[in-house]
Amino acid sequence: MLIEQLINGITLGSIYAIVALGFTLVFGVLGIINMAHGEIFMFGAFIGVVVTSTFKGPLWLAFLAAILVTAAMGYMLERFALRPLRNKQGVSHLAPLISTIGVSILLENLSHHIFGPGNHPFRASFAEISFQIGSITVYLVQIVIFVISVLLMYALSFWLGKTKAGKALRATAENLETASLLGVDVKRTITMTVIIASAMGGIAGILVGMAFNSVTPQMGLSIGLKGLAIIILGGMGNVKGAMAGGLILGLAETFVVVYGDSGYKDAIAFVAIIVILLIRPQGLFGQKISA
Repeated sequence: MLIEQLINGITLGSIYAIVALGFTLVFGVLGIINMAHGEIFMFGAFIGVVVTSTFKGPLWLAFLAAILVTAAMGYMLERFALRPLRNKQGVSHLAPLISTIGVSILLENLSHHIFGPGNHPFRASFAEISFQIGSITVYLVQIVIFVISVLLMYALSFWLGKTKAGKALRATAENLETASLLGVDVKRTITMTVIIASAMGGIAGILVGMAFNSVTPQMGLSIGLKGLAIIILGGMGNVKGAMAGGLILGLAETFVVVYGDSGYKDAIAFVAIIVILLIRPQGLFGQKISA
């Protein structure tokens, strides 16, 4: 059914959007691609497995644990991998990117040693609960994922637009030096940004575990690359673009699997990158940079 596939696509797209928002926040403030974000997301998913499957804990505790662990990882990433390179004389502008790639490789190898290779089942107590609306089947887990995603995106938009900390973040994203002159604690704002982005990755990891019922140490690379594709699709550093790009990619992948060849599902993101860069290099919602 077309409507069922739309629901599947929106569910998947909602998760992609949250992953992409983490990339967008960091890029908007620091101007770098955080290649470790996918692995932090993967750790969030594994924390969910440990809480729900190993210790038989409730789902809310899995979310809380994933947020705390990934937020701590975000702090350590900023403190030890990014901050020492910032504003340092003679350091290449590619150094922070290389640094996050190193952290990404470290975290993936660490996950193999801590959690073990292969698929690990993620058990949500309500995974099989469904509702029948006419000929359409809707699973409770899909509703939960969509509601959490929408609430998170709305909360982030509200925080960025209406709160003092959110406005400080936007000012920092515009210009670090000017924001500092205006009294913004730039160092604290940057640290907070990386922590929030990482915590969102942890939440997305739990949602992916709920959606696919399993997690693997290799999932971080795949989701991370798709998150990168989404922010290019929506516009680098653009929050609304990340949301829209995630939904577009989720729907595209779903319809390729159903009506095309599932083998091309993961290629969709990168075909989208090529097409967008050729037609609209600034992304769907990005601003054109004047020469």
